[in-house]
Amino acid sequence: MKVIGITGSLRKASYNTLALRAAQKLGAAAGVELAIADISQVPLYNDDVRLAGEPAAVTALKAQVRAADAVLIATPEYNFSIPGVLKNTLDWLSRPPEPPFDGKVVGILGASPGQVGTARMQYHLRQVMVFMNAFVVNKPEVFINHCAGKFNAEGELTDEATAKVISELLVAMKNLKARVG
Repeated sequence: MKVIGITGSLRKASYNTLALRAAQKLGAAAGVELAIADISQVPLYNDDVRLAGEPAAVTALKAQVRAADAVLIATPEYNFSIPGVLKNTLDWLSRPPEPPFDGKVVGILGASPGQVGTARMQYHLRQVMVFMNAFVVNKPEVFINHCAGKFNAEGELTDEATAKVISELLVAMKNLKARVG
């Protein structure tokens, strides 16, 4: 299964990007090929711009999502919700022509230094995915709390319980894809 990963953080040392990189390694054992998309060049959403001609970064990202069997979103929680850079990207991806999340399998995970590990953001993101007509994996929910202690200095995931639940999420994505087509 081909998966495109999207991180909701532009920070170079983002724990969510590290979690996607961990999912790349873990996915290989489960028959999942995961590529990570770059959303750093997606401009602020403006429908006047879209109507004048979709920006190249948006067109490229839509093509990546369309070509994938599924999408894995790894994102922090900002102010109890979806980070602006991710929400902006999703706003672009939800617009015509042919919004690429329509009918797409989506997995969600989030890493946070806090106790609840992005739980509030994930519920908001699920609401957005309903509008986008995506099939979101319900279980397992992956909340990586106290994330700094779960990665080593080289950025590798060292927490076995977190690795297990990320692997389970990838399998659940494959299973959901098999059911919905």
